[in-house]
Amino acid sequence: MRIAIVNDLALAREVLRRVILSVPGYHVAWQAEDGEDAVSKAANDPPDVILMDLVMPRLDGVEATRRIMKQSPCPILVVTVSVATNYALACRAMGAGALDAVDTPQLGPSGAILNADKLIRRLKQLEAELAGITGSSVIAVQKVGPAPADFPPLVVLGASTGGPEALAHVLSTFPKDFPAAVLISQHIAADFAPGLVQQLAIWCRLPVRAAKSGDVPNPGWVYVAVSNDHLELGPDRLLRYTAHPRHSPYRPSVDVLFTSAAAHSARLGVGALLTGMGSDGAAGLLRLRSAGWHTIAQDEASCVVFGMPKAAIERRAAVEVLPLQHIGESIVSKILSQIRK
Repeated sequence: MRIAIVNDLALAREVLRRVILSVPGYHVAWQAEDGEDAVSKAANDPPDVILMDLVMPRLDGVEATRRIMKQSPCPILVVTVSVATNYALACRAMGAGALDAVDTPQLGPSGAILNADKLIRRLKQLEAELAGITGSSVIAVQKVGPAPADFPPLVVLGASTGGPEALAHVLSTFPKDFPAAVLISQHIAADFAPGLVQQLAIWCRLPVRAAKSGDVPNPGWVYVAVSNDHLELGPDRLLRYTAHPRHSPYRPSVDVLFTSAAAHSARLGVGALLTGMGSDGAAGLLRLRSAGWHTIAQDEASCVVFGMPKAAIERRAAVEVLPLQHIGESIVSKILSQIRK
């Protein structure tokens, strides 16, 4: 895998270079000292993955990410000295199309590199996604009986690359008295997910919370997957996390959430698959459509990356293909029409 390094500090570039070369089959594609240089090099020599710093002269990592994803899109992983310190910038970078954010490994007193494990694990996960090693990410479930009369309709949303901004846009359209429960699966590391909950809460009139095992989906609430396991709706119609399928590189899996909702909700709802790399969610969206749900895929022009919606459209899983600015209003319209029936 060819990996590019973008960082204005020579020491940080050297540490990242050594981490990359420590993994068999990994190579340094090129190095850039600022965002402007990275945009140019990415256009001329697209790597498999870019490790993007945030705070740099001339052009910072957020704007560099935005330009690269528009001009020559490829997977971008934010690697910054401290995600906690640069949290707001990291969120903006993910909204612009970065996949995740991790702390930069450090050079220890003895010359050994410290805290490289998380970066290597994330690169391995990206490698699996790029290779298309998705396995069967659709869980085997059985239909259950009719839902209680007070069980709310569900809206299930799935996203990956560029998802935080897309999700914020969709949620911002839901009215305060929205009668559905909203379940979200966004590809994101567990330690970064609480920040996603906080960011979405800023844009949403509804209360937004981290989904917990045992939660009852309540109308007018938004539940966000915050685990490296997969969020699903169980046969008892309670939310829970499952490690299966263990081999899926997409965590949390959109397919698992969508498939469980199709099987266990026993009430029609709406599913929407938003911007993202890969094909996660396509099979699950098809299951929702087959169960009678209204299904939506984001259109190519408004996606940061068209991979997931494209896969769903090719499977004829989407009833509607809509630009991002119209997805929220379509969801609200469909839910309200179902409530009136």
